[in-house]
Amino acid sequence: MEILPVTKKPFRLTFWKSVFFLILIAGLYSTYIRFFYGLGAATNLSDCFPWGLWIGFDVLCGVGLAAGGFTMAALVYIFNIKKFKPIVRPAILTAFLGYLLVIFALLYDLGRPYNIWHPLIMWNPHSVMFEVGWCVMLYTTVLALEFRPVVLEKFHLHKPLKVIKSALIPPVILGVLFSTLHQSSLGSLFLIVPEKLYPLWYSPLLPVLFFVSSVAVGFAMVIFESYLSARAFNKHLEKPLLMELARVVVFILSLYLILKLQDFARRDAWHYLFINRPETYLFWAEMLLGVLLPLVLLATPRIRRHSVALFWSVLLVISGFVLNRMNVSITALESYSGAHYFPSWMEISITLMIVALGFAAFRWIAKNFPIFQAEKVPALPSIRQIPIVLESKEKINKQETLN
Repeated sequence: MEILPVTKKPFRLTFWKSVFFLILIAGLYSTYIRFFYGLGAATNLSDCFPWGLWIGFDVLCGVGLAAGGFTMAALVYIFNIKKFKPIVRPAILTAFLGYLLVIFALLYDLGRPYNIWHPLIMWNPHSVMFEVGWCVMLYTTVLALEFRPVVLEKFHLHKPLKVIKSALIPPVILGVLFSTLHQSSLGSLFLIVPEKLYPLWYSPLLPVLFFVSSVAVGFAMVIFESYLSARAFNKHLEKPLLMELARVVVFILSLYLILKLQDFARRDAWHYLFINRPETYLFWAEMLLGVLLPLVLLATPRIRRHSVALFWSVLLVISGFVLNRMNVSITALESYSGAHYFPSWMEISITLMIVALGFAAFRWIAKNFPIFQAEKVPALPSIRQIPIVLESKEKINKQETLN
């Protein structure tokens, strides 16, 4: 008997693959410059402005955009809302990859990246950054534990899988605790510089605002990722579940807006909203695009029922969140520092490379591991059942004729 050789699909260089490889080449070159010639050669950072794109976007935004992992895990495993189970695994994968990429991106910004392990043994419990670092490390470990069932299912390790599933709740609870701590603590980082932060963004409520906005964008990212996955992998879109998540986003954005208004009223900071400055315009853009407009859109049932409109609405939430974090970490500090900062092309290329690697890793894992719940297909009758089925149909037809 002749065994036919296995034929592999030929490699096709599509448009998006070409874009990915160009971004990768530019990012690798910038990586070489960064690690062999230092931060000064690769960035526009300075002693007056030491934090830029890699902290503002790669870390602050990256941690927040990965919040869908702990929000969905809390819904399914702690609050026992099982109907959201079909979309919890992609959310956990997105969070896991997000945190790994945050740690990877942090290596670029550290002056001595080889010392990143120092917080493990050099404890400083009075430092907010120490607490954030430990929480990020611990939550990344929790995400790895939550992702283990996917790996065990892939390799058909059923006995360890039963053990892991029976002990899944404690890691999920720890994950929610760690996420709550470090999502809010990222806002606490800026509480120690009240005189440096522009009044539109400085607030004693910064930790609370950071946490609430991360929960909102976490649910928005779940909708965003579900829509893209449905298109990329030809999967069924869980529209009823996404519509319910959109209603949750409306509630959280409303809470965020109320907190903002109360904070402005308590600090009597209304006049800053009408000063002719770049900070004013960027703040209004953040609030209009990221809070008010998506709040109106997602509160409309017609928008929630339309997949494309829902996708673009949550994209506004994500864009507003990114703009908020960039405003807090860059825009709000420029006035005091007296230095104007705009990232160099190398900083941008490295950030784009990290994002592209995240998309590529998600695509590869989704194709090779059981990330998505298998769609239920109605079973066909067996050969023995066919005469029974035909007979029952004939009885139904006769009954309808007599009636």
